[in-house]
Amino acid sequence: MPGKVYDATWGRLSAFGYDWFLSRTEEAGLREERRELLAQASGRTLEIGAGTGLNLEHYPVAVTELVLTEPDPHMAAKLRPKLGQSGRSAEVIEAPGERLPFEDSSFDTVALTLVLCTAPDPGAVLREVERVLKPGGRFLFIEHVRSDDEGLARWQDRLHTPWYLFGEGCHCNRPTLDTIEGSGLRVEDVRHGELPKSPPLVRPKIFGSARAG
Repeated sequence: MPGKVYDATWGRLSAFGYDWFLSRTEEAGLREERRELLAQASGRTLEIGAGTGLNLEHYPVAVTELVLTEPDPHMAAKLRPKLGQSGRSAEVIEAPGERLPFEDSSFDTVALTLVLCTAPDPGAVLREVERVLKPGGRFLFIEHVRSDDEGLARWQDRLHTPWYLFGEGCHCNRPTLDTIEGSGLRVEDVRHGELPKSPPLVRPKIFGSARAG
C-alpha cells in the first residue's frame, strides 16, 4: 500500500508539473517543432500518449477526426479540461500504446511526441501504430534518444536509473530511431537535433515521419 500511495502521489505531482517542466523547452523552439510536425497530419488522426494536451493547438484543419489516447489517469485528468477549453472536438481514451482499442487500418495519421522514452515496450507500440494505420498512412514523431556522442551516451547509461526514477519511467538512453527503423514502418524523413534548454541527458532528439506499408 505505501508504494501505491507513493506512485499515485508522484503521478499526480508529475502531471501537475509537466507543462511547467517543459515550458522553457517549449518556448525555446519545441512548440514550433510540434507545429511543423503536426502540420503534416490529415484525415482521421490518432495521437498516442497525448499527456496534458501540448499538441492540441497544432493540429491543422486537414485533420477531420482526432482521437487522443493517454494511459496515465493523472495526465488524462489534465488533458480533458484543456481539450474542453481548446474548442476542438476530440475523443480521449485511457489506453496504453501497446494495446490500442481500434480496428486495423482505421487511421490516416498517427502521431506521438516524447512518448517512446517512457513506453514499457516501444516495439509493441510501433507494431500497434503499423496495425492501426491505413496502407500508406503517415506516422509522425519527435523523440529524445540515445546520443551519438560516446561520452554523453556513457553518462546516459550511468545516470539512467536516477533519471528513470525522477522521470517516472523515462529512459534517457533508448536508441529509438533503431527501434523505428527495425519496425514494419518505412522511415521517410528523419532529422537529428537537440531539445532546446533541456537537461543534457535528454537533449539529443529525432524529428521525422514514416509510412505504413
